[in-house]
Amino acid sequence: MTTNVKGIISRAKNEPVEKTTIVIPDPGDNDVIVRIQACGVCHTDLAYKEGGITDDYPFLLGHEAAGVVEQIGDRVTHVKVGDYVVLNWRAVCGECRACKKGEPKYCFNTHNASKKMTLEDGTELEPALGIGAFAEKTLVHEGQCTKVNEDADPAVAGLLGCGVMAGLGAAVNTGQVSRGESIAVIGLGGVGMAAVAGASLAGATPIIAIDISDSKLKRAKEEFGATHTINSKDLSDEELINKVQEINGGFGTDVVVDAVGLPATYKQAFYLRDLAGRLVLVGVPTPEMTLELSLADVFGHGGALKSSWYGDCLPERDFPMYVDLFQEGRFPLDRFVDERVSLDDIEEAFEKMKSGDVLRSVVEL
Repeated sequence: MTTNVKGIISRAKNEPVEKTTIVIPDPGDNDVIVRIQACGVCHTDLAYKEGGITDDYPFLLGHEAAGVVEQIGDRVTHVKVGDYVVLNWRAVCGECRACKKGEPKYCFNTHNASKKMTLEDGTELEPALGIGAFAEKTLVHEGQCTKVNEDADPAVAGLLGCGVMAGLGAAVNTGQVSRGESIAVIGLGGVGMAAVAGASLAGATPIIAIDISDSKLKRAKEEFGATHTINSKDLSDEELINKVQEINGGFGTDVVVDAVGLPATYKQAFYLRDLAGRLVLVGVPTPEMTLELSLADVFGHGGALKSSWYGDCLPERDFPMYVDLFQEGRFPLDRFVDERVSLDDIEEAFEKMKSGDVLRSVVEL
């Protein structure tokens, strides 16, 4: 027996999103149906809409979500009906080469639902990041459900499902910034701001936030823990390096997070590091981008050049911990929510995202 719900799809590249009926099949053996309570509007959803991920249209958009398990498959043991969960797109398999060598954060074969959701005419939908949560309900694998404190606001907790965890993890997990170490973060969208907040939680100092928006720089310092800010709009690379070094006692920082993902910002990040510093790329480049660096400088700077996938997180470890830290008033997860909207407002939310007016719009259902 199928379940019909309303959801938001993208039918074709760059066309406006559409609210329509989504048909959800009964769960497979290890699948669950989750009633969505809230879902953040993430830049990745916009990338799906604009054809920047794949061309497997139509997409069921949305993936930064929290909700309640409503129906489970016959072999589900990980969750039960009524559990309050944050959805994730890293349901580790335990069997791939990454998992077997003890690196499940790099799992190369993560689980998704065994069946496809469809339109009423039978057209199969491709759910964004295997989730598809701009809908009243969605179908996922049980491993994509992470139980968290049920007292946490769904609009807040759900943000750990992607962008906030990506930035937070880039600083803490991938960059491994620690108490007393210095860090610079380039780009203060939701991901970059989360990297600032993660560095603050870890006890880093100084925490240097870099952007071209004065309003974002102000928020980074007042709300998320930056100790210093730099507006780089009119600065040459050399001027930016000098400003960072002035703040940090004449040296580059121990860690630099590039939350933009452009060749220009990556080169800035590379040279903002101290000797043996760590560079973390978490901003997602597009396929046509290329990078040119002096190989002698790569050798001479030493350190590590890393990419951060999903903040190198393990949802079962990280989501409950950061929700609890938020509930205890120790991590400002709620400050990422700039507005709460309905399913009908998603196209407008994408436009606000493009203009940089919000860290996160969150759809409440």
